[in-house]
Amino acid sequence: MGRKTYKKVRTVCSVFLMIFFIFMGTGCSAVNLLKQSSLSISFDPKVVNPVNVRKFNEVRKILKERYYQEVDENKLVEGAIAGMAEALDDPYTVYFNKDQMKAFMEKSEGSYVGIGVSVIMDNNGILTIVEPFEDSPAHKAGLLQGDKIIKVDDKDVTGIKDENMIISMIKGQENTKVKITVYRPALNKPLDFEIIRKRIKIVNIKSEVMDPDIGYIKIIMFDGSISKDFDRELKALLDKGVKGLIIDLRDNPGGAYGEVVRIADRLLPEALIVYTKDRYGKGDVQKSDKSFVDLPLAILVNGNSASASEILAGAVKDNKRGVLVGTKTFGKGLVQEILPLEDGSGIKFTVSKYFTPNGVCIQSMGIEPDELVDVPEKYKNQPVSQIPKGDDIQLKTAAEILKAKIQ
Repeated sequence: MGRKTYKKVRTVCSVFLMIFFIFMGTGCSAVNLLKQSSLSISFDPKVVNPVNVRKFNEVRKILKERYYQEVDENKLVEGAIAGMAEALDDPYTVYFNKDQMKAFMEKSEGSYVGIGVSVIMDNNGILTIVEPFEDSPAHKAGLLQGDKIIKVDDKDVTGIKDENMIISMIKGQENTKVKITVYRPALNKPLDFEIIRKRIKIVNIKSEVMDPDIGYIKIIMFDGSISKDFDRELKALLDKGVKGLIIDLRDNPGGAYGEVVRIADRLLPEALIVYTKDRYGKGDVQKSDKSFVDLPLAILVNGNSASASEILAGAVKDNKRGVLVGTKTFGKGLVQEILPLEDGSGIKFTVSKYFTPNGVCIQSMGIEPDELVDVPEKYKNQPVSQIPKGDDIQLKTAAEILKAKIQ
């Protein structure tokens, strides 16, 4: 699901302090209290095994005294903090260093320098290409939907469990070269691509009138301004007198939680949109108000419709507000938050599960469409955007369903 990113900086020191204690507390047990530079922390002996603290210190001492080069202990601390996040075995929980955090928090300016792909983390934590943008460097180089990025400039990235960290490695100065190694499942082998970075213009929504009665809106990703863009595109369609609406969420990997909630509010009458629960049973409930666009509605989904896309699809389906057409969605039902740390780094971590109005957490399950319609065999490994409209039977099915409701 889309990440809940706090714009107001919240400083979190406990992660650093835990490692500070382990490194500096030589000779101390896990239950002792360390006080130095006005910092203090203690561990619950019922939770933390003193053996682990002593072992950590032992390894630190070995590296500090016997490693063949002088050791920068600040790097060890950074690595230890990152290791805590990685140890949870959650592909959506990750530590950002200062540069990674800066890249993550940067607001979209409508363009960036890179290779031009939309991506998603698969359930094994491997960055997978959803779609190379048309005429992008990635498209021209031959990258395909389903390719799994395993190296960037010969550095293995399969252990990096956050797409933004890998994307920051792929981005760079315009007209510079980056080497991308992918694993292509259809060939069962890795492939190397040398790609020249170019400025990529970001367009995350588009709309058109398919015929005099049917409006069509394609949402490519739920970025931080997509609800305003959606209102603009929707108004333009309504001004043209459409009587039914298709929203295309195929190959949409997700995005901002608040943005998808606002879009759902425009489409649903007074109803439950989504709710979350954390480890303590507490959570957030989002509901729509009475005001909504009262048109017959169809939502297009597929296996790459994830996260925020599934929130909208689940709300529409469970509230019987419209019909879902396509194939089963990806299945990401976890909520992340990102908190800045005092030195400019940050931690992104899973805080809760989200549930559709009917009380279903779709994590690793996905959402089944109301009308199961697959794409023709010859388009199985291609992005939806590459399917000619005349061959897009999912789109045709959705239009036929709406026409029957309009008549």
